[in-house]
Amino acid sequence: MFKNINQICQSILIFFPKFMGKISIWFLFLMILLTTFVVIARYLFGIGILSLQELIIYAHGITFLICAAYAMSEDQHVRVDIFYRRFSDKKKKAINLFGNIFLLQPMIWTILLLSFDYVSFSWEIKEVSAEPGGLPFVYLYKSTILIFSILLLMQSFANILSYFSDD
Repeated sequence: MFKNINQICQSILIFFPKFMGKISIWFLFLMILLTTFVVIARYLFGIGILSLQELIIYAHGITFLICAAYAMSEDQHVRVDIFYRRFSDKKKKAINLFGNIFLLQPMIWTILLLSFDYVSFSWEIKEVSAEPGGLPFVYLYKSTILIFSILLLMQSFANILSYFSDD
């Protein structure tokens, strides 16, 4: 019974991080297209388009924020594994469980709680770019900080549950 509940919870928790990670591939494609267009516009036609340059920067940031949980779900996140790779599976599970509970969870909760006022203030004033000709929706971009935190929390909880399964 516990095993079934654990698997259902894991499936629910990892759905959004994986889904958003796959969506972020389109942000990479968008970055490639926009960068190509900006370079052609600037060097062939002498036209600089600041809003597109900002959009490239926003897409880059969104890609990394959204992909963090996806990378973690695929076990592709950065890890200093000088010693880790030599450990047994049981010891790796214990290290990962410790890291999730005592390192990742506090960090993500701190980011989530501290960024909430920052993002909500941006929404209240409908923050726009400080650059003339910049993008009018900086508040949407800042919202990805909250999305990042929630996706990473979901993935962390899924990982914690997976350490207690018998697989």
